[in-house]
Amino acid sequence: MSDTHAESVAFVRESVIPPAPPPARETGAVRWLRENLFATWFNAILTLVALYVLWVLLSGLVPWVVNGTWQGSSLAECREILQGNGGGCFSVLRERWPQLLFGFQYPDYLRWRPVLAFFLLFVAVPPALFIMFLPRWTLIVTAIYPFLAYWLIWGGTILTPLFAALGFLAGYLAFSIVERRGFVLGLAAGLLAAVAVWWFGGLLAGEFPRFARLEAVVSRAMGGFMLNLILGIVCVSLSLPFGILLALGRQSRLPVVKGFCVVFIEFVRGVPLITLLFVANVVLAFFLPPDANFDLILRVIIMITLFASAYIAEVIRGGLAALPKGQYEAADSLGLDYAQAMRLIILPQALKISIPGIVNVAVGLFKDTTLVSVISMFDLVGMIRGPILASTAWAGIYWELWAAACIMFFTVCYGISQYSQWLERQLHTDHR
Repeated sequence: MSDTHAESVAFVRESVIPPAPPPARETGAVRWLRENLFATWFNAILTLVALYVLWVLLSGLVPWVVNGTWQGSSLAECREILQGNGGGCFSVLRERWPQLLFGFQYPDYLRWRPVLAFFLLFVAVPPALFIMFLPRWTLIVTAIYPFLAYWLIWGGTILTPLFAALGFLAGYLAFSIVERRGFVLGLAAGLLAAVAVWWFGGLLAGEFPRFARLEAVVSRAMGGFMLNLILGIVCVSLSLPFGILLALGRQSRLPVVKGFCVVFIEFVRGVPLITLLFVANVVLAFFLPPDANFDLILRVIIMITLFASAYIAEVIRGGLAALPKGQYEAADSLGLDYAQAMRLIILPQALKISIPGIVNVAVGLFKDTTLVSVISMFDLVGMIRGPILASTAWAGIYWELWAAACIMFFTVCYGISQYSQWLERQLHTDHR
């Protein structure tokens, strides 16, 4: 056989070649930097520009924080201590933190009551937010907390929050009994039962004003970040059920109900919140009897709740519209009435879809509570703009106070956002 036609002999390896390590540019931090920051020349330029901007900001912020002082009882003393080193005068926070948190009128010796109500909030909220991990009976704590917190913060006789709670309980029982004959009829029966209990409770509380009484605090004394928390928590909690009712009413087949909900939603969404706050503060008093005493905080809570309810209603309506028609047909095929279908099949899916929008409204609403400062309510922003900056001791100081306000609001809003993302991951079961 010719050498040019030599036969090739096949070779089969009997041992496994050990795996070679990947190239350095394909692992670890180098790979992350190459893929995320320097994937293209344009990304590389943006990364370098961002690093330069970050360096400029930090080069001014870090010395301002590190060289700052917490000593001194006035801006003049603070500047004397700093001696022009460019540090922040954080002593204003040490001197005025009670006013930033509680306002300047809430009695000093009663501050333990809102502090206790704040810490009890962390006991009452988990049963509602993490119900999948806790037994259902813990929701009793969540249901009791609003009335207990009201008694602690405002004081007065315990009969007022007690009968308020009994009114809600009576309304729920009446709704559960009558709801079988019609959803709207059940709502009317529940409302009548609640109003009757509240009216009787008001008479009884007037007869026994000293029963289990705490020292009363007027609403005008509420201020600081405490006022922002009160308005934010109460209005967000109330606007969600009202928003659900408005969304369902807008899809109702009853012309009167649908027309009312459409007009209400479109009107409220077309009016700035600050206008509604002025209505609550000034205009509403002209429509009340001369001797009527309608609490200002209650008026503001009503207006903010109505404002947020209109936006949440549109968010939930979007969730309802996103559901396929087969879900409604499935509820009908099971023989469920309207209330049962909404409670068991439709609303759970619609609310799951609407979580990002609801959280967006909640975060915006909490930040919008600072608008009450324009109607002479001394919330956190009102305290900074008013009594603190108007004092001769701290006139001219700005950055330290506004930075503290930003941190407070960011902490709450970031917590809400993180919880919503966690809840979305828990409910994301369609592709598991």
